Amino acid sequence: MAAQRKRVATKASSRAAGKPNKLRAFSWKISGRGPWYTAALRWFAFLGVVGTLIGAITFFVLYQAIKIPDPNAAFKTETTKVYYSDGKHRIGSFATQDRESIPLSDMPASMQAAVIAAEDRSFYTNRGIDVKGIIRAARNNATSGEIQGGASTITQQYVKILYLNQERSYTRKVKEAILSIKIHNQLTKKEILEGYLNTIYFGNGSYGLEVAAQTYFDKPAKELDFQESALLATIINSPSFYDPYVEGAESRITPRFHYVLDGMLKSGAITADQRAEWQDKLPKVAKLRENNRYKGTKGFLLSMVKKEMLDLEFSESQIDGQGLRIITTFDYNKQKDAVAAVKAVKPAGLKQLHTALVSIQPGTGAVRALYGGPDYLKSQLNWATLGTQPGSTFKIFSVIAALENGYSLKTELNGASPVDFGNGVVIENQGDSGGRGYGKIPLLKATENSVNTAFADLVDQMDDGPGKTLDAANEAGIPTSVTDKFDRNVLSVPLGYAPVPPIDMANAYATIAASGKKADWYVIKKVTDFRKKETLHEHKKETEQSIPKDVAADTIAALQQVVRSGSGTNGRTICPTGGKTGTATAGEGPTSRVSSSWFAGITPKLATAVMYNRGKGNEELEGYMNPFFGGTYPAITFRTFMNAALDPANCGTFPPPANIKSTKGTNYKKPPPNCKGPTILNPAKTKCVLPPPPDCDPPQVLNDAKTACVDPAPVDQCPTEPGNGPCADPEEPATEEECIAAGGNWNDFLNKCSGWSGGEWKLIPLIVAGYLYRRRMEELEPILVRDRS
Repeated sequence: MAAQRKRVATKASSRAAGKPNKLRAFSWKISGRGPWYTAALRWFAFLGVVGTLIGAITFFVLYQAIKIPDPNAAFKTETTKVYYSDGKHRIGSFATQDRESIPLSDMPASMQAAVIAAEDRSFYTNRGIDVKGIIRAARNNATSGEIQGGASTITQQYVKILYLNQERSYTRKVKEAILSIKIHNQLTKKEILEGYLNTIYFGNGSYGLEVAAQTYFDKPAKELDFQESALLATIINSPSFYDPYVEGAESRITPRFHYVLDGMLKSGAITADQRAEWQDKLPKVAKLRENNRYKGTKGFLLSMVKKEMLDLEFSESQIDGQGLRIITTFDYNKQKDAVAAVKAVKPAGLKQLHTALVSIQPGTGAVRALYGGPDYLKSQLNWATLGTQPGSTFKIFSVIAALENGYSLKTELNGASPVDFGNGVVIENQGDSGGRGYGKIPLLKATENSVNTAFADLVDQMDDGPGKTLDAANEAGIPTSVTDKFDRNVLSVPLGYAPVPPIDMANAYATIAASGKKADWYVIKKVTDFRKKETLHEHKKETEQSIPKDVAADTIAALQQVVRSGSGTNGRTICPTGGKTGTATAGEGPTSRVSSSWFAGITPKLATAVMYNRGKGNEELEGYMNPFFGGTYPAITFRTFMNAALDPANCGTFPPPANIKSTKGTNYKKPPPNCKGPTILNPAKTKCVLPPPPDCDPPQVLNDAKTACVDPAPVDQCPTEPGNGPCADPEEPATEEECIAAGGNWNDFLNKCSGWSGGEWKLIPLIVAGYLYRRRMEELEPILVRDRS
């Protein structure tokens, strides 16, 4: 055993002793025989070959190992744009990054030359990396003591943006170099340049050349000139440092701008004369646009569009990054009219006061205009879609229910105030009705003057009147999720005590305006994929005759009466108009307060609801907004908007009233009037008339008014014809003296008196006879002359 261990130890010592001998022998072979400097050169050559081999092997291994990763999702997204119904005017956009990719053919040669001059002058000759640049960057990093980067090619920048992160490390630089070579081998230079210019950040929220051109010069990229291209290429290097909108920008930009122009001159893209002309003058940039897409009233529109897109089962990533084109139902001009109307009418200085306005096209459900608040960024509460007590605007659904269930606009109702309906239910007239009692009135009059007690009586007369009112609201378009908040067993349902969103109320009134055809409201008309040029969604019109046409016709007639002579006269417009006021109250007893003020109205082409409320939505309006009735500010807002939005030459018409006959209830009969003075009731007892003239016994006669017999007036003058008695003709003066005394003229030839008072008429025959005699003599004179001759 000891001998065996000794042999093993001897072999191990022999191997250990042999290693230095082999290394020494290998070293002698490299060094060779000769002076020391020859040995040194031989070693340098050997190490160079080994280093090259190791580098090649390392590069091969890394090239195979490093795969091209999936692109950074954010840098592949494109901006989704949202348009008004005309497809031209833009409301706003949705974007992860504000980008719109375009082909290289839409990128002008000036921009291609400028970016190459600024970022990579060897772009068309290098193979994705610039070895000189890498060496220069390595030297700078070594001397500075930190990783600084620099001199990356366009391909490297594209790789860094699209596939890597912004980490500064040698590992990332190695990956960047390997991927750059791979991308260079897989894509053409044109493809790389196109991808780079579509992804690079230009500052001020602009990703890609197209958005940058719109941001800085308010034009598409294909219209950029050489100066503008040079400025954009300058900005790429450091968007914040070279931001043209900050103070002192020109002094910072100019040196880099000159550098870009020099590169463009060197490449032959511009001439020396052009370089000299442009070097001292930066191109003028457009006014900086607001980047916050949700600012102002448009934010409410965009928020509604996004919600409906999600309801249509588009994903968040599609909406924010697929480059969709969304055409909405919002009318560009009507939307401006809505905002202007609210600004013009809303009382100034009431910061807690909120206004909503929604306008819908009857028969389609298309929302044409919407005002949900002044600035979405300050408050995201969209009062056009939030529920608020609608007050008496809800009464119209009781009208529909009554007309559908055997009642008519002539149905007699109790409009006294207050009215005790039993079980502790006491209702009184308030708000736009003026609060007074009306006694017995027909349904038409109750609607015209918004009489609370009459509507409570109406639903009390109907079998399940409150429930039928809610059913009628559903038929018109109020969702069941809204009407479920009402109690189907209380008489105050038509008074609108539970919240209803103005957009649903506008749509319900649109159903009435469309002769009972209901359509769900919507805001998205069409969605297309910008890149693929394909339609992803297009709204299909779907309507339902949910309210009978004759019921709708009589309901329209009632609404027109409100505007014609009732509580809604301030809502009259340039077109045929109907509407209903609403002034809601919240709470009971000491906590009762005016919580909202409404006007909902229709024309043949538009239905619009306007709502005013305060604070959290139901705080006291009385004493804050004066006057607070629905027939005031809301009705005036409605009129102001509609007169601007409507075309008087294309108003359209409402159907004539159907005059539905009652089969239930009692028809109202107007009480006979109280006749005063000489008037009496006519036989039908419907109006006051003059009594018939009496029969007079001679010598009495009727007076001029033919109401009484009177004695005839005494004769106080003589008749025209001569007679006897006191009116007999005076005697003709027989002498010259008597003639002169009577005021006449004595004719010696005729021996007559002429012109005396009372005798002039006697001369008329003589004068006529004389005239006729003279004319006859003139006619006979030629004959007499011939005879004499």
